[in-house]
Parts: sequence; C-alpha cells; structure tokens
Amino acid sequence: MNNPRNDKWRHRILRWLVMAVFIFFASTAAYLQLIEGNFYEDKAEHRVIRYVLTYPPRGEVFDRNGEYLIQNRICYDLMVVPREAPKSIDTARLMTITGESARRLRRAFGDARMNWRVASPVAKYLSAEAKLKLDEWNIPGFYTVPRTVRQYPRRIGGNLLGAMREVNDRILNTQNEEGYYVMGDYIGEQGIESSYEQELRGEKGRIRRNKYDSQHTTDVVEKEAVAGKSMVCTIDARLQEFAEELMAGKVGSVVAIEPATGEILVMASSPTFDPNELVIGRERGNNYMRLLNEPRRPLYNRAVTSSQPPGSTFKLLNGLIGLQEGVLKPHYKYSCNRGYRAGGVKMGCHEHRSPADLEFAIATSCNAYFANVFRNILENKKYKSPKEGYEVWYDYVKSFGFGTKLGTDLPGERNGTVMPREYYDKVYRRSWNALTVLSVSIGQGEIQSTSLQLANFAATIANRGYYYTPHIIKQIEGQDSIDIKYRTPHYTPVDKRHFETIIKGMWRAVNQDGTCQTAKLPGLDVCGKTGTAQNPQGDDHSTFISFAPRNNPKIAIAVYVEHGVWGATAAVPIASLIEEMYLTDTITRPWLVEHVKNLKLDYYKAYDRHKKK
Repeated sequence: MNNPRNDKWRHRILRWLVMAVFIFFASTAAYLQLIEGNFYEDKAEHRVIRYVLTYPPRGEVFDRNGEYLIQNRICYDLMVVPREAPKSIDTARLMTITGESARRLRRAFGDARMNWRVASPVAKYLSAEAKLKLDEWNIPGFYTVPRTVRQYPRRIGGNLLGAMREVNDRILNTQNEEGYYVMGDYIGEQGIESSYEQELRGEKGRIRRNKYDSQHTTDVVEKEAVAGKSMVCTIDARLQEFAEELMAGKVGSVVAIEPATGEILVMASSPTFDPNELVIGRERGNNYMRLLNEPRRPLYNRAVTSSQPPGSTFKLLNGLIGLQEGVLKPHYKYSCNRGYRAGGVKMGCHEHRSPADLEFAIATSCNAYFANVFRNILENKKYKSPKEGYEVWYDYVKSFGFGTKLGTDLPGERNGTVMPREYYDKVYRRSWNALTVLSVSIGQGEIQSTSLQLANFAATIANRGYYYTPHIIKQIEGQDSIDIKYRTPHYTPVDKRHFETIIKGMWRAVNQDGTCQTAKLPGLDVCGKTGTAQNPQGDDHSTFISFAPRNNPKIAIAVYVEHGVWGATAAVPIASLIEEMYLTDTITRPWLVEHVKNLKLDYYKAYDRHKKK
C-alpha cells in the first residue's frame, strides 16, 4: 500500500526538477540571445569586415614667394592580413607587379606572420599602375593603402627642410605619447619636417570595408582623414639656391635674416645634399648610409649645430659694452705696434695706421684696440675686481644671444659657448685677471658661436639694440599668426645711440678704408665686419657679418667658411653676392661669382685625409 506522504514528496521533487530544467533552458537561451549572440554576431562580422586606416596627405611647404619647397605625390602600400591570406600565392607574379625581390617578400611575409591578425606592409611606394593590377588580381587578405610621398622641386635645403623616415621601436617608445603612430607609419626627421610634425602630419581616418568586395562599393567611412596643414616658409628659395651654389665645395654655413621680423631668408649648410635622396623609397637606406659616412658630414646642419670662434666679428660687441659702461668714447685712441703687449701677454695684429680711434679700429679690425677696451671693461673702478667686471661683461654678452639657445623653430640648435666666472675660478684656482682671458676680446679663446647667433647679432646691430627670435615658418594654414614668441622683441641693455658709432665703423670697413671693401655695393650702404678665427687644424676660418642698407635694413647676414684663410677671402664675397641678389634681384659681378665658385680651400687635414682613395 502506497504511503500518501511519500507520494506527496515525489510529486514535489518532480515539479522542482521540471522547474529547474525549464529555468536552465530558459537562462541558456537568454544568454545565447543576449550575450553570446553579440559575440557570435561580432565574430561573424569580423569574418566579413576589415577596418582600414586612411592616411591624410601631409601638409605642403611653400617659400615666402609662394614657390613649392616640399610637394606631395601619391603612392600605395600593399598590406596583408596573414590569417585571411591564402597559404600560397603566385610569388613570381607578385614580384613582377611590385618590383620587390623574392628575398624582400619572404622577409615581409615573415614579419607579417609575427602578428597574423593585424595588417602589415608587404611592399611600399607602389605606382597607380601597380595598384590597379593588384586590385584586378584581388588576392584574399591583401589590399592597398594610399600614401603621400615627399618631393623637393628645387632640390635645396636638405638640412633645413628635413626628411621622412619610418617609425621604429625607439620612436614608438619615446615619441608616441598620444599613441598616434603604429609600425609602418612615417614621421618627420630633422628640419621643418620634424619641428612641425604635428601640424604637417594631419589626422588618420578609418574605413569599414567588406573583405570580399573588391570594388569597395560597400565601404563605410567611420572617420574622415584630415589633411596636414600647409605652411609658408620664411626662406627665399632662389636666394637659398644661390647661397648653396656659392658654398659648393666649401665647409661652413650661411644665415640671412630679415632684421625687422627675425624671419630667416637663407640657411645654407655646406656640404649639403639633395633632399630627394632621402625620400621614403627603396634607395633611401643606401643614400642615408652614404651621406652618414661622408667625412664632411652633409647631414650635419652647421648653421645651428656647429660652434666656432666668432673671431674679430666679436670686437663689435666689446665696443658696444665699453661704450655702455662708460670706459670707451668714440674718440678714444690706442696705439698698435703690430699688436698688444702687457704683463707677459702678447697679442699680434696686422700692420695699419696707429693710433686708431673706435671707427678706424672697427674698419681695420685692430686687435690691440679691443684688447684695451676689454681690459678697461673688466678693470672698471666701479667694480671690486676684474672678476666682478667679468660677470657684468658676461651678462651683456648673454643679452645679445650668445652662449644660449635663441629658441628658433629648428631642431638641433646649440648654445655656443660663453664661460661663466665659475669656470675660470676653477681652472685658475681663483687666481686670474683680465689678461688671463684677454683672447675673448677678439672672439678667440673659450668663446664660440653658431652662424645663426652671428646673423642674429648682425640683425641686432641693424635694429640698434633689439632682435626677434629667428624663425623659419611665416604662416600656418588655419592660423591667424605665428607664435607670439617670434613676434616679441628682445632688447639688449645697450643704449640705441651707441649702436650708431659701431655702425659708422662697419660702414667705413666696407665703403672707405676697411678690411671688407669687396662687399661694397654702390647706393646700398652696406655695413660689415670681417673675422679671421684661428684654427689649429689648418688654415684659419673666414667669417663675415653684415647688413644692408645702413638705414631701414632689409637683410642681415653671417657667413662662416671653415679653413677660408681670411675673412675677406671667402666669407666677404659670398655675403656680398647674396646681399646684392636679394636687394637688387640681379648680379652685376659675374666675375666674382666665378671667383667664389672656383675658390680652392684645403680640407685635407680636417676632413679628407681619411677618405678612401
């Protein structure tokens, strides 16, 4: 006989089991529909949909007159997603279309398989014709991406304009804070391409693409690529090209500035190179290594990164400091008997009329005169010691932009060298005086400057006491004006009236009885100062700073030619021809152009003795 109580429990357990089974199946169905359904939907979509980055055209660069300095041309990269590609393809056909070797393709496929879910480049810089052939072939897992490649119509300004390079692990780890770059991207290197990378590169876009739609008719643009900003450069392309022609075969640099704005008109470093040699492409690596191993270092922008003694051009600054400090008057005269001698110190000088006043001392570049001036600055009675006087002198020098970065918008700028008092205290154990450091009175010894600093110094004198930070970009697309720091004048502590005396001496040096009469241009009132910097490695360096016209100056220039013998030998004619070209739009001395181009200088000891024969 059945127990009713047991039957009751059996029915209750059965109901619970049925309910549990129902709940299990219901929850499983809900999970598959609501949660796993999205996963499988995404997975199904992933089998059909590919997301493709689109690269914007890079901003183009024009010179101050609207001429192209940097242009774009379209090319294509062939990409592959290994997991979607067939196990074997017609390699011979792919080689024919892309122009790549079997070895390069094997290496590209090997690299791609390291990350088999992600698109990787197989062949780069393909033509439109190659792209069409690949589209017709329509290999699963392969697709092309348009890119822009740089070209340089004038073939000038390699160091100035910069180049493009492919990003590597170092760049991804150190220059990728925003996560913008991925392997295979390009980035600006050196020059304008590097300084204005963020403005020039634009913003990438993204397309959702059906993998099996070879005509891309179902593409969905999720984000439009934004083109990089075009720019107007301060450089005068024709003047830059002329400067590079004059500097060919020489080692050195030329910098020309518009004093009223700080805009750089010319920045020529020699030797230079055709920037098209470093355009992204198959030969870039070979060209780069060849340039890198050249003893004269064409990849090195000497205008901003090479520090050299300024030589006698620096005498002008000591004259200005002496006038401001009251230890020098324009009529003061000092004797020069082929040099300066005091306390066992000897400083030679070339033969000229003696005694000299300030104007004549500038015109003839008298060493003895400025040795006296420098000594009087440091031994000024209002200071407790020459060391304290040196500190005052040091502050003046820094205010003119020496011994510090000017803050230009080009990479690689160097400080130059102006030693603080502490340096001499350490070297000479606090036992030194004006005679100990007398060589800096004529721009020798521990003082060094860049050509950019010398050109800026010339612009400061032309402006009678102030300068604008030298810069290379005049206008950026979409911006009303350039950064305010390039529009803010920097004033020196020297009164305007003292500059007139120095300028008279510079005018006399060119137009009357001075050391740089080759620079004379009738009607243009050119002002200048030569420099011959001592060089233990061979012939002395030749340098010259100048501006013109004397009133309302339009151009200030510095030329530095290593191993150029005398200031008047190489630097003066180069600067004069550039000034004439800029101010008159013509050259009236073709014989001087030929003389400069044919000038032979000796670089064997410094650069050429290690060349392979």
